[in-house]
Amino acid sequence: MSRARVIPLIVASALFMENMDGTVIATSLPAIAADLHTDPIVLKLAFTTYLLALTVFIPISGWCADRIGAKFVFRAAMGVFMLGSIACGASQSLGWLVAARALQGLGGAMMVPVGRIIILREIPKSELVNALAWLTIPALIGPLVGPPIGGFITTFLDWRWVFWMNIPIGIFGIAVATLFMPEMAPETAPPLDVKGFLLSALGLSSIVFGFTVLGRDFLPASAVLALIGLGIVCVAIYVRHAFAVEKPILDLRLLRIPSFNAGVMGGSLYRVGVGAIPFLMPLMFQLGFGLTAFQSGMLTCSAALGAMSMKLSASYLLSRFGFRKLLIVNAVLSCGFIACNGLFTQTTPVAIISFLLLVGGFLRSLQFTALNALSYADIDRRSASVATSFYSVAQQLSLSAGVAVAAFILEAMQWQRGEQTLVIGDFSIAFFLVGAIAALSSLQFLRLKEDAGSAVLASRAPRAHADMTENRNEI
Repeated sequence: MSRARVIPLIVASALFMENMDGTVIATSLPAIAADLHTDPIVLKLAFTTYLLALTVFIPISGWCADRIGAKFVFRAAMGVFMLGSIACGASQSLGWLVAARALQGLGGAMMVPVGRIIILREIPKSELVNALAWLTIPALIGPLVGPPIGGFITTFLDWRWVFWMNIPIGIFGIAVATLFMPEMAPETAPPLDVKGFLLSALGLSSIVFGFTVLGRDFLPASAVLALIGLGIVCVAIYVRHAFAVEKPILDLRLLRIPSFNAGVMGGSLYRVGVGAIPFLMPLMFQLGFGLTAFQSGMLTCSAALGAMSMKLSASYLLSRFGFRKLLIVNAVLSCGFIACNGLFTQTTPVAIISFLLLVGGFLRSLQFTALNALSYADIDRRSASVATSFYSVAQQLSLSAGVAVAAFILEAMQWQRGEQTLVIGDFSIAFFLVGAIAALSSLQFLRLKEDAGSAVLASRAPRAHADMTENRNEI
């Protein structure tokens, strides 16, 4: 088998493990909450902690690969992810689970981004499209089989096995990477922007964690507000720092590029709505409708089927309508399908639910494919790694914000009724609101020129490069 297939398949093993991990956890959320004696909504900490760890550490993944060696970092990251998985499965409390998820996030932040760097460096451009095709297939299989597998394990075995099943996948990935991945010596790397890293890490983590614990009596209200305020101040200082140094860890000057700006800003708004879906959907099906975890997982995998079918038509649709028109129209359509989830009731036929989830998955995956391609359309090769770090951080931050927003809406509905239980109407309101937030992204796309992204449409390689950044939640 050629290098263009072997290396992507090795990286795909890491991507498959990460994708499976995220989708099975969403399905197992109620069972984990019951076993740990905590509110399912509070378990949003397990979601946001992982995403937050990605947000904090992804910016230095490329620097670590250059300084230490990409192959070494890739294998070490898979090992760290496996240790985090073992710790998650052994969790006896919410705090234990959150800490273990943070360890997983550290591994995930170095694992997949460094794997993509290896592909870019080792695969000739002439073979890049085929290489990415091999990488994409396992990435889509994870979200497809994750929900039913997670539901089966949770229903008939024990939720802890949804974490422990990562171990054989990780061992396989490390073994084949050792045997078949080429040695990659450390390269010359610019000095690490330590001040920028600390400011961005402290600022972003304080803001996200502050909003995550807001209203849950984990900390006094004054402490939560102080935490959020500290994060805002640190981010403001970082913005000034980023424009004052030559090579900041997150280069905000890239936002001056209209296509990249639209991909980051509009895409972030859109991801708030999409990021809420893996959190809301299993809770609604299991706590609202009374379905088992396995039944819930079988329903939610319909969205992944829709996402896989999109891969056959994305290139044609983009060439036919262009980025501006497709992004505007598809944002409204796909957000309408997000809101439609709030219309489901216990009497809604399973066939209708599955069909709407399938179409919604198709539209969301189409939107993210277009966003990813547009974001890199005008990025030159010298800025590709910096742009990838920036874009990846924006992805993870907005996805974690989606979970926090969805949980806050559910908590607000409980507070309004003066009850601690969730009812179906709470999920309806949540889906309507996150759908509306995501639809605001269309306003950002209205500012694009008619020929936006034309450079990508004229060349297959840049579009393939953009497709690499697709996230496991973007289906």
